[in-house]
Amino acid sequence: MKTYCWPVRVYYEDTDHGGVVYYANYLKYMERCRTEMLRAKGLEQDQIINDSDLMFAVKRVEIGYYLPAKFNDQLLITAEVTHASKVQLKFTQSIFRAADPVNECGGMFAEFDKINTENELLCDAKISIASLSKSQLRPKRIPDPLFEELLREH
Repeated sequence: MKTYCWPVRVYYEDTDHGGVVYYANYLKYMERCRTEMLRAKGLEQDQIINDSDLMFAVKRVEIGYYLPAKFNDQLLITAEVTHASKVQLKFTQSIFRAADPVNECGGMFAEFDKINTENELLCDAKISIASLSKSQLRPKRIPDPLFEELLREH
């Protein structure tokens, strides 16, 4: 499956007073990447909620931090679906400091080896997402057409 890549710049508001990205903000960057990945497939989360009474919620996160991101860095956030069932999606996500941000990803799907190997790996995670009924906050199966679109190669 192809990896989705989304660029992010680190703003002052993302950092602690030492200019280093606050640890929880890595999860926010990953959330943005997953949202933009859906958007690139033509799927808007508010529309999914309205049309299917379906929403996605983080069920589990396993994260590793290796190097700090700093104020004004240009980052590349990646997301790849590694497992999918009708009630759960599992993602592998990474955050890199861009070696050459001008020529890197800009909201696109790519084979991972096409993303510059000179980028520094800062953080990676395995994230499990559950599909829930918005009205009942209980597990709900992803409708077939939506499930197929989520897994379609772009």
